[in-house]
Amino acid sequence: MPATFFIVRSVVEPHLREKLEHWYANDHLPWALSVFKCEKAWRCWSTREEGVHYAVYRFTDKASCDAALNSPEYKEEMVADYDRAFPSVLRTRDVVTLVDERNV
Repeated sequence: MPATFFIVRSVVEPHLREKLEHWYANDHLPWALSVFKCEKAWRCWSTREEGVHYAVYRFTDKASCDAALNSPEYKEEMVADYDRAFPSVLRTRDVVTLVDERNV
């Protein structure tokens, strides 16, 4: 089964960047790793779009990703916690499945 990635894109206002950075690194990401039981996670700030933050979670397959995203802790607690901490931050979410991987 190919790897599947859950991607969260957040648009963060400049005055919230430092607060989000601290919260995501110290609270949200460790919690997400515990709940999702994913293989790996990355966080990135866009160098092209000011204030755009990406969180990427790698799962072994789509079924593992679906199970994580359908868990009550994610749906009822983690999303609500993000909304409480950063109500003005606009987020989009996507799930993508690897179809091709090559090494140079």
